[in-house]
Amino acid sequence: MKNTLRNTLIALVTFSSSAFAAGSTSASGGGLLLSLFVGFFALIIVCQLVPATIMLIGILKGLFSRDSKEVASH
Repeated sequence: MKNTLRNTLIALVTFSSSAFAAGSTSASGGGLLLSLFVGFFALIIVCQLVPATIMLIGILKGLFSRDSKEVASH
């Protein structure tokens, strides 16, 4: 059991060393395509927030309005 665990750890360290030496993770390393990808989804979120805000304002106006109208029942 100790031998298997030792061999597994040696293999893990050996094969993962190239992943640790892959390079730096700088903020400017993303490139244009990554910026367009993030910007596209930010645009989708903003476009959904505008109608939601308008609807929330309408709901709040309806809840806090002093004008009370009776609904005619059939």
